[in-house]
Amino acid sequence: MQNKNTYILVILIFSQFACTSLWFAGNSILESLMMQTGLGIEIMGYVLSSVQLGFIIGTLVFATFMIVDRFSPSKVFFICALLAALCNYSLLLGNLTKWHLLAARFGTGFFLAGIYPVGMKIASDYYKKGLGKALGYLVGALVFGTSFPFFLNNFIPQKEYSIVILTTTFMAVLGGILIYFLVPNGPYRKPSSTLQLMASYQLFKNSKFKQAAVGYFGHMWELYAFWAFTPLAIKNYNTLQNSNLSISLLTGIIIALGGLSCIVGGIISQRIGSYKVALNALVASSIFCLLSPLFFKSSTIIFSIGWCIWGMAVTADSPQFSNLVAQAVPNNLKGTALTIVNCIGFTITIFSIELLSTLSNVINANYLFLLLAIGPIIGIFNLKINTN
Repeated sequence: MQNKNTYILVILIFSQFACTSLWFAGNSILESLMMQTGLGIEIMGYVLSSVQLGFIIGTLVFATFMIVDRFSPSKVFFICALLAALCNYSLLLGNLTKWHLLAARFGTGFFLAGIYPVGMKIASDYYKKGLGKALGYLVGALVFGTSFPFFLNNFIPQKEYSIVILTTTFMAVLGGILIYFLVPNGPYRKPSSTLQLMASYQLFKNSKFKQAAVGYFGHMWELYAFWAFTPLAIKNYNTLQNSNLSISLLTGIIIALGGLSCIVGGIISQRIGSYKVALNALVASSIFCLLSPLFFKSSTIIFSIGWCIWGMAVTADSPQFSNLVAQAVPNNLKGTALTIVNCIGFTITIFSIELLSTLSNVINANYLFLLLAIGPIIGIFNLKINTN
């Protein structure tokens, strides 16, 4: 059984990485897309948020109709991978307009709702013990997938941005195929035979679920806004310090290191538990939020290292919150629980991304990231008050 679980986890990790590379595929080449469409920088916030909004609507639909708990997770993953890849590929069609761009990114986000939380559900069907460690690898794969388009874009000419879209589209299709043919339903899967439209509401009456969920929401306020505006931070630093840091390369490194911290956090959780890993990560990332203005006045080495460490702190708690959520609910509701928490969490990212997008034209970019401290501070308070 252990060997089979390892084999399944390896496939899950690769497929999660391959499919979630779609997440920032459009964002990594946003400058090229804006040049092609003639759209200005004001479209940036909308493109960033359209993926999140699509994911939110998708998770809401999936959670309300209990799709993952009623149907085979592997089949759901496969179908959504193909449809998300199709939306991504559509960016290469001629005469790309603003509405086509936003719709394609929205569609990609919608079908990612059948990939990211579903991958975690599949893992929970195979792991009764050690789920925190397994989810550390799995969420790490998501983070690596998120960073991949930035790495790819850094090594190709700007006019060849289609390579990013073609590569990520192929990867998503491959990931979906591998899950469908090589990952059967897990031994701990307990499907729901009936539709319970109020299941998501009822989950929040569970105190352990609520504690984990609210902690995750605080984490999400910071995470995607941090990722989305890290390129702006690097660009601002280059301007202030007259440096030439590579925006795409450094952004990719910062995000990728977050994947490493997910894995390390998962391993550590085996010794100290998911709660402590999540809490310590929230404390660390909140400190970096508050120190962020100082980084823009520091040397290139300190700025780069500081942002990289922040990139690790901001993600380490994510898989552990998912583990806490999964452990707090019965087996037949795990898929719905993970999906609704993702739905609300990503709804929160819309507000933080749009807030920073709006204020980036009003306040000095040096102080923009202070606003991200709100999330982890709320998360810390929630974890401590509900434990004590």
